[in-house]
Amino acid sequence: MSAGSAPGLRAPRSRMKIGAPNTALAGRSLLRVGPLAVPVRRRPVLVAVTLVLLLAAAVVLSLSLGTPYVAPADVLRALSGAGTPYDLVVLDLRLPRAVLAALAGAAFGVAGTLIQSVARNPLASPDVIGVTQGAGLAATVALTSGAAAVLVAPAALVGGLVAAVLVFALGARHGLAAQRFVLAGVAVAFALRALTEVVMLSADPIDGLRAQLWLIGTLAGKGWTEAAWIAGTLAALLPVLLWAGWALRSTALDDDTARGIGLRPVARRVGLAATGVLAAATVTAQVGAVDFVALVAPQVARRLVRAERPPLLCSALLGALLLVLADLAGRRLFAPTQLPAGVLTAAIGGPYLIFLLLRNRGRRS
Repeated sequence: MSAGSAPGLRAPRSRMKIGAPNTALAGRSLLRVGPLAVPVRRRPVLVAVTLVLLLAAAVVLSLSLGTPYVAPADVLRALSGAGTPYDLVVLDLRLPRAVLAALAGAAFGVAGTLIQSVARNPLASPDVIGVTQGAGLAATVALTSGAAAVLVAPAALVGGLVAAVLVFALGARHGLAAQRFVLAGVAVAFALRALTEVVMLSADPIDGLRAQLWLIGTLAGKGWTEAAWIAGTLAALLPVLLWAGWALRSTALDDDTARGIGLRPVARRVGLAATGVLAAATVTAQVGAVDFVALVAPQVARRLVRAERPPLLCSALLGALLLVLADLAGRRLFAPTQLPAGVLTAAIGGPYLIFLLLRNRGRRS
């Protein structure tokens, strides 16, 4: 018997199981970049890849369906520059509208994600908190006052931003608290919508009809110019969006906890909300008040990813997919009559709101 040992006593055995999965890394993979190893959740990556493939298929379908019909193989050849008899139809007539739909939907998805995360409310979106209504009022005034068509989009952009400033001013007390921010937005939205109706009723019927079409939201007659404005805005906001993807992780924390770990919650909320508002106002100025995309895309993406907060990239991809499909359905369902894309997105958003109400009622029960 060795010194220091006693009969009946045994050395403790290690109970660690070799090969047992680490629950902290469950559902994650390590992405190695040089000497760095970053944990990446597999499900968001798979969802993003799937949405990219679905979006590509939807764009090809949008370029294919119509009069004349173009086979998908000919669409791909036209896109590759191989030269086909359908180059004019695919590249000049249909591609600009499909690209615009994808960019506008992505911008709406980004805007909805940022605003819903700040508000901590799945019903908060640009078309709920007054941004869309501000743009609509300014565009309606421009359309019914005889202003040049080129001034409609700038007027709508300014109107959306002014409405957002008003919402921020009303909701700024208590550090832009989530509930106050949403209530201020709803109040501003109702007031601006009422003013828009007054302007339309007092305008010439033809001008009022043009304004009504703009307020519904349509991609008809639009293309590369509008797409360039949206793409330029998203490109300019890209550094901020990269920061936002990281900053969204702290939006679920209460202010005291956030300050305790060295964050500035009010500044973050203002920065995230301002970025979302700018994206929403820009895209609304270009394609009109296409409702519900910014409302639906973030929450559907969150459920697909199974995350606590809407994921920024997946929300953008889902918003792009929704608007491309809505625009395609509007063109083809009642051809040769074309429905504005906003009509189809409203048809999606209505059942979604009913689903949310029934789901919340089930939870309370």
